[in-house]
Amino acid sequence: MKNIKILLVDDEPDILEFIGYNLKKEGFEVETAQNGIEGLKQAKIFRPDLILLDVMMPQMDGMEMCAELRKLDSFKDTLVVFLSARAEDFSQLAGYEAGANDYILKPIKPKVLISKLNALLKLKQPNETPKDEFIKLNNFEINRETYKVNFQGEDFLLPRKEFELIALLASNPERVFKREEILEKVWGNEVVVGGRTIDVHMRKLREKFGNDRFSTIKGIGYKIND
Repeated sequence: MKNIKILLVDDEPDILEFIGYNLKKEGFEVETAQNGIEGLKQAKIFRPDLILLDVMMPQMDGMEMCAELRKLDSFKDTLVVFLSARAEDFSQLAGYEAGANDYILKPIKPKVLISKLNALLKLKQPNETPKDEFIKLNNFEINRETYKVNFQGEDFLLPRKEFELIALLASNPERVFKREEILEKVWGNEVVVGGRTIDVHMRKLREKFGNDRFSTIKGIGYKIND
């Protein structure tokens, strides 16, 4: 993919050099930073399409940097991928809760990393949909082209995965969507994510629109209430 900008943030110079070299070899434009504070400053200047972010760093760690980025409108849709040697479930869940799109374990194999990044970037490409394509429910109006949700007269610009999740549920409000189908249609078969990722995104939707707007069908999946 041409003209794709990647910001690599890691406190280990060897990692910056090794991964940076392999990314540039694939044609990506790469900038680097060595901690979260530097990373935030660089992100605002560089405006990357994707950020590769180490978890454990001095001054500001990766989780904090990601959470700070997600507070900024201009970075709500930027792809963020954590790189970490910590394989525990709670560490990965914390990464998704902070706003990550994926979590890749160290040591990193360049070919696998490039494949995952290309898959994420491919999924981010906008789908071709009619300009007037809306989903309308009693309390929701969902615009597939602008990625905006109007709820009770207020506009919400959601991160991509949250939008795709609510759009999927709203596409058939009478139906319970199974977890496996949600993973396939929202995250795609090319990116491996844990089932808990759905729970994190559902919690964020409930925080925005109200807990009673969604139902959890235990052991099956989710549906929207309207």
